[in-house]
Amino acid sequence: MAQSITRRKLGKIAAALAAAESAGAGMAATQDGGVRGYYRFPNSFLWGCATAAYQIEGAAAQDGRKPSVWDAWSHMPGKTANGDTGDIACDHYHLYKQDIQLLKSLGVKAYRFSVAWPRVVPEGSGPANERGLAFYDRLVDELLSNGIQPFATLYHWDLPQALEDRHGGWASSETSKAFSEYAGLVAGRLSDRVGHFFTVNEFLCFTDQGYGSGIKAPGRKLPDGAVNQVRHHAVLGHGLAVQAIRAAAKAGTKVGLAENARICVPVIESAPHVGAASKAMRALNAPFLTAILEGKYPDAYLLAAGRNAPRFTADEMRAIASPLDFVGLNIYTPTYIRAADSPAGFVELPQPASYPRMASEWLTIAPEIAYWAPRHLGEIWGVKDVYITENGSSSTDRLTADGKVYDTDRLMYLRNHLVNAHRATAEGWPLRGYFLWSLMDNFEWADGYTKRFGIYYVDFKTQKRTPKLTAEYYREAIKRNCAV
Repeated sequence: MAQSITRRKLGKIAAALAAAESAGAGMAATQDGGVRGYYRFPNSFLWGCATAAYQIEGAAAQDGRKPSVWDAWSHMPGKTANGDTGDIACDHYHLYKQDIQLLKSLGVKAYRFSVAWPRVVPEGSGPANERGLAFYDRLVDELLSNGIQPFATLYHWDLPQALEDRHGGWASSETSKAFSEYAGLVAGRLSDRVGHFFTVNEFLCFTDQGYGSGIKAPGRKLPDGAVNQVRHHAVLGHGLAVQAIRAAAKAGTKVGLAENARICVPVIESAPHVGAASKAMRALNAPFLTAILEGKYPDAYLLAAGRNAPRFTADEMRAIASPLDFVGLNIYTPTYIRAADSPAGFVELPQPASYPRMASEWLTIAPEIAYWAPRHLGEIWGVKDVYITENGSSSTDRLTADGKVYDTDRLMYLRNHLVNAHRATAEGWPLRGYFLWSLMDNFEWADGYTKRFGIYYVDFKTQKRTPKLTAEYYREAIKRNCAV
């Protein structure tokens, strides 16, 4: 028989529950008619959006810009869906003021964009193109005049074709050196107004996929040893760029990178599996993130590569390990890990065919990555400032008769990732901000314009931008500083 509860006891219980709710992690009353804002982020949390130059700018042959490897690749028959190219894309080069108003309407305080290397240094090295630099002057000034912090990425895959032709692209350390020169040039020009620079975006996508499998530009299929050397030249380029930025930029400029690391999630949150996920995080990110943050390639990585291991010098490894001010992680999909009685101490679990995914076949759903990404960086490597620099979803967006896009699947994806991001901040892991991918629909690489990741719908014939339901959601989340 249940113990009887007096009215007085019931009152005490209710009061205690109210106090717990008021003081509970992530819960805070709002002034919007009694609606409560759960999963509230720290007041300093930075909300933003992200884009990339080749995906949105267009103006591919204007004002001195010359081709990138993606210009060449997308114009080859059969390489992209429907033969789509970035020639026009979202025409952001001409419509940037309008697009900045979209950012302002969301209430974001930061915008991560990329600088097009072939627009600034068309031949990859040598003289700068003043007209190209002037565009980024205008972009940065317009952002600042609207109260939005510019976060600049220096390399988002658009390698000048001239470097591919002249040196074989990232297969040569000459490209690493050229990248550092370009990075120093841009930092010297913009750091009086841009306080944060990312060197590169997503190593694996332009190394392994560009020079190994050949599914991305420049579309080469090199043997394993050559691909490992490409990887090394890429992280070397990053390290040399860090040094060049620090030498050329205004004092106090912060430098980091945006990496799509394998985010290792313990299949069950228990001590053995959590420990295994930590081991896997180091091992599975050996050629990129681990090498950069530890200043060496893990022994197991070099041993497994054998005769195909990259060749490097001590000076190169010191450059690669140049200290960073922050680390950005682009998070989309999980790598589930379980503990194992083996030398590695872990096993990567395959995903069954029934595992849920979004409109893009590769985009499997695991919101807990928004928690484990900053936790791993803080726990394993002691990183003090972490940003989620990309997170978002494709959807089969359609304009309805009332001119709306009800992308409830993307909204679900976003909300659940923000809940897990909040858990990271509530537990004290070093997550400082979140950049949603992407502001608007754009050229989605090999998928052309068939996959839409934006929270603004773009009619690519008229260039009209239409807010989707997720734009409304994100605006509300930013306004209330919580996962609503």
